[in-house]
Amino acid sequence: MYKIETHLHTKLISHCGWMYPDELARVYHEGGYAAICVTDHYNRLCFDYAGIDLSGSGDKVRAFLEGYVQLKKAAEQYGILVYEGAELRFDQCDNDYLLYGFRHKLLEDPDTVMKMGIQNFIDLSRADGAVLIQAHPFRDSCIPAPAEYIDGIEIYNPNPRHDSCDHMAKAYALRHGLIQTGGSDCHRPGDQCASGILTDTLPKDSFEFAALLRSGNYRIIAE
Repeated sequence: MYKIETHLHTKLISHCGWMYPDELARVYHEGGYAAICVTDHYNRLCFDYAGIDLSGSGDKVRAFLEGYVQLKKAAEQYGILVYEGAELRFDQCDNDYLLYGFRHKLLEDPDTVMKMGIQNFIDLSRADGAVLIQAHPFRDSCIPAPAEYIDGIEIYNPNPRHDSCDHMAKAYALRHGLIQTGGSDCHRPGDQCASGILTDTLPKDSFEFAALLRSGNYRIIAE
């Protein structure tokens, strides 16, 4: 069985992240993980923290994925695969959405993406072939999105600084027939290797990882 982390942040991009890629690669190797999906925060606060100018002409997706790029490089020595991901927050509220298996064009204009809101973004996400999972939907300040606007729910989030009301998230996912995931929501030392998924097959890239989530052929670690 392969252990895969689905929810992790790096200090390079996420303002609330404490851990650099080298350290993350090491601790996940020690935890026996075969793969990691980097889901750095894609929101206005983190773009400002990372020095990414939303009004500029540069490649904003490339800049946003710097945490993924450096963790991928650091993880090579351990034989750990690293997948691209993102945790999106739209301007409309404090909800967070984990995005998997996306093409870069989908996120190339962050200002437009964040202004459009979940109800407009979901059609673009599905047309792109991506998977959109609402993270910790019952945590304080979050609101469960209407089921038609998401593909799944994170039903297990053991982050020790928040009560994510996982039982409510699972009930919501079951009621609406949504994809169910779990992830460590790793930000700082002590958060790592607390969840993720167990699977018989190891996806070779971010798109195969998204396909695995759609299939449901995995078990949530510790759920």
